[in-house]
Amino acid sequence: MANKALVIDDDKISLDLLTFQLNSEGFEVKAAETGTKGLEYARENEFDIILTDLNLPDINGIEMVRRSKEISAETEIIMVTGEDSAEKAIEATRVGAFGYIVKPVDFDELMVDVRNAVERKRQWQINSSQAKEIQELRGRLTSRTSYEGIIGGARSMQNIYEIIENVADSDANILILGESGTGKEVIANAVHYKSHRASKPFIKVNCSALPKDLIESQLFGHVKGSFTGAHTDKVGFIGQANGGSLLLDEIGEMPVDLQPKLLRVLQEKIYYRVGSDKPQEVDFRLISSTNRNPFDAIQDGNLREDLYYRINTIEIKIPPLRERMDDVPMLAEHFLQIYAEQYKRENAEFSQSAYNQMLNCKWRGNVRELQHVIERAVLLSKKGKIDKMDIERNGGGPAFAEDTVQGQFSAEQGASQIYENFAGSSILKGLGASSEDVYQEDGKLIVEHLSEPVEGIEQNDVFDEIESEVVLAALKRTRGNKQAAANLLGLYRPRLYGMIKRHRLEEKI
Repeated sequence: MANKALVIDDDKISLDLLTFQLNSEGFEVKAAETGTKGLEYARENEFDIILTDLNLPDINGIEMVRRSKEISAETEIIMVTGEDSAEKAIEATRVGAFGYIVKPVDFDELMVDVRNAVERKRQWQINSSQAKEIQELRGRLTSRTSYEGIIGGARSMQNIYEIIENVADSDANILILGESGTGKEVIANAVHYKSHRASKPFIKVNCSALPKDLIESQLFGHVKGSFTGAHTDKVGFIGQANGGSLLLDEIGEMPVDLQPKLLRVLQEKIYYRVGSDKPQEVDFRLISSTNRNPFDAIQDGNLREDLYYRINTIEIKIPPLRERMDDVPMLAEHFLQIYAEQYKRENAEFSQSAYNQMLNCKWRGNVRELQHVIERAVLLSKKGKIDKMDIERNGGGPAFAEDTVQGQFSAEQGASQIYENFAGSSILKGLGASSEDVYQEDGKLIVEHLSEPVEGIEQNDVFDEIESEVVLAALKRTRGNKQAAANLLGLYRPRLYGMIKRHRLEEKI
């Protein structure tokens, strides 16, 4: 079946030219001179691609993109306009446009974008049988707390697992976005090793670490004598990746004058070594990553817009750790197991205090910072249980002046401490008594009902039991609503999730 295109432009000459060009490429074309008519066609038909002008007589082009996406989120949209504005181009992309072409139109360039857009739509378009398979896959992935070396059970991570599962075996270019320390390389590993290229080379290049004057030679290779110091032929990273995958980390740091050469490799599947006019054929899957907003890099002139669209067939955004605090306990246990084994700390385990400190940190360095903090804690731990986490504040110094629930307390200290931590003003003020009175009376009540210690028998951790019961009571009162329970107890929600996991309360709610 022929691909279907919708062209919207109030300039009759442009409308006819675009229609003719698309017809000559085998497209079935609908043409509209107003945005209103274009939206009407979009509601009545399923298009593979929409080309729209920016300045329409009735509807602004940016609004056209937004409304068209509301009608059919899968249909890609390219804006064709006489207004050469980087600001407008970025705005259009942010609301969902696939590309931005400036008039007079270079039809070769346009058709490259059109074919790429149609390809991306096809990759996301699924028939009913595929939809069923994906639904089943989603059910299998939802309960996962790890996937191909990635640790995390948060909903945002489940979405990433699903994307990888769906696209890994294709050859679509992948762009991974995320702050430093979020695990972009781990995601890239999962993409490669889940693909049909898993047995082939996976070459990783940090663009920011290569000397600017040598990056072309390092990337494309060179022939002997092509420059001072080129004593032998060099294959280059692209040649090494042939048949496999190439990771370009921090791609926004690649010199701008080198980016067109990379674009040519992606388009034509050939490249030239420095000092040679002999074309080299190559076949690899490109995975790129950056900790910068790509639109900022484009606006600053550090990333070519045409390269961005080429490398961004599939985009994977990794959330910062502060947005998936539910995963902190399982990440912590994962790293604890690794370093306890590495440093021969067989009895290493976290205390409640350690968990509380980790759940109350904002983790500016993300998973990498958490990993280093745990490695340091394991190295410095003298006993099996780790109470103190050496976490830095934003401005320096330990993140916690005092441990919240640390080591072994006396019964009187424990009663007061546990109420301060897990009840707070949310509960105590509702009792109609001062906090001090409640602490004193309930502290006495708890201690009076404790059984006397028996020599040789380990005494239960009172604070642990109280925490478990308080959280469970809050969840029952709120009928399992975790946000409501967190509000009731005056807790940050991820911290409550950590308590639920530790005490395995899900099955009791």
